[in-house]
Amino acid sequence: MKKSIRIASGQGFWGDLPIAPINQAKRGDIDYLVMDYLAEVTMSIMQKQRMRNPEWGYARDFVGVVEQIMPEIKSKGIKVISNAGGVNPTACKDEILKIAKSKGYTDLKVAVVDGDDILDQINDLIQDGHTLNNMETGSPIEEVKDDLLSANVYFGCRPIVEALELGADVIITGRVTDTGLTLAPMIYEFGWDYEDYDKMSVGTVAGHILECGAQSSGGNFTDWEKVEDFVDIGFPIVEAQAGGEFFVTKHEGTGGLVNSMTVKEQLLYEIGDPKDYITPDVVADFTSIHVEDVAENRVKVYGIKGLPVTDSYKVSASYNDGFKLSATLVYSWPDALRKAIKGAEILQKRALALDLKIDEFHKEFIGYNGTFEHPVNFDEIDEDLDEIQMRISVTGHDKNDLNRFGMEIAPLILTGPSGVTGFAGGRPKASEVVAYWPALLKKTAVQPRVTLYEINQNDL
Repeated sequence: MKKSIRIASGQGFWGDLPIAPINQAKRGDIDYLVMDYLAEVTMSIMQKQRMRNPEWGYARDFVGVVEQIMPEIKSKGIKVISNAGGVNPTACKDEILKIAKSKGYTDLKVAVVDGDDILDQINDLIQDGHTLNNMETGSPIEEVKDDLLSANVYFGCRPIVEALELGADVIITGRVTDTGLTLAPMIYEFGWDYEDYDKMSVGTVAGHILECGAQSSGGNFTDWEKVEDFVDIGFPIVEAQAGGEFFVTKHEGTGGLVNSMTVKEQLLYEIGDPKDYITPDVVADFTSIHVEDVAENRVKVYGIKGLPVTDSYKVSASYNDGFKLSATLVYSWPDALRKAIKGAEILQKRALALDLKIDEFHKEFIGYNGTFEHPVNFDEIDEDLDEIQMRISVTGHDKNDLNRFGMEIAPLILTGPSGVTGFAGGRPKASEVVAYWPALLKKTAVQPRVTLYEINQNDL
């Protein structure tokens, strides 16, 4: 058993800085590279892509990352763990093995963790008494099952640990918890007991710090002016100790900033009740965490406590909840705000005159109240504004009606107040509204699958 390991974050979301995971593998020593690609809505996007092309449905840029760091995977023994598989981890695995074969890395082992996609099982689960009630409204999923776009269980670290035990170099998962990507290597390398809830919480907190990429190493930092170099920002690395403490740092010579405040800000990200941070692996107590600056760009995290696991998995489902359409026009001085308000009023009245079925009509005036909608009070405006962007957003369940409304935007340039200076993007079109459906499912209702794949030596 090892006494310590270095786990590097390479991706905080699908679309994060492309060079980050490459730098993590090439600019210093690490044992593991963990990459988080999946936000709640990402699964529905990937599901749509797979419907268009059965070979899609995963984060295809992940394949390019693995291709570029294959030399480090083999020479340094770096293991890569990522949920980039989305709704089609097998196709992702196929592409990686194809590239490995073409480049001569014929001993590369790739594991797939799946079984999280339960979209095709919804009817059976309902029949078995699993109502999958919405955690916010209490409504059963039966109400939206015909409009479902995706439904995935959040697995924890256990199947990833199993994949490591099988000897995988690259582990591709579907929907697992962000924290499980980091906890799994600690369990595997240190031999931690799954029922040692304090240790499980250590790995979970470490994973929470790493999951958003550079957000814990100076990115999106409140005191951003203290960060000297954003251009070459270094992503965070956790140096985990077998005894149950860890250090947060980054590669030497990289930009960004790691201190107690960057770490604390990330710790507060999306946690709900800080005493009960619930995952499939443990319930972590964030109020027990101690954070201490010990050196430049080096923070010690320790003292973490945890509670036993629950009997349920969280399910992240999405469904089609109608359509939306947005458009903007820019009005110039003089009286920019008054003209923008009048333009929005004209559009709303024309929609009523056309008897368009619109559920919601939102109007915002960027430059005055764009961050939150509130009534306009001209007495509060100290001086006339140079320009205002009028943004109109409408929702409804009739796509044709929304598209008809979109035909009213451009004509307003010559049939409304003067001074429109900005109109771009062509006629706006309605797009689907993807709504989120969080639910709980008994752990006994579903099981993860772990499969190890290698290049067939007979084909060489």
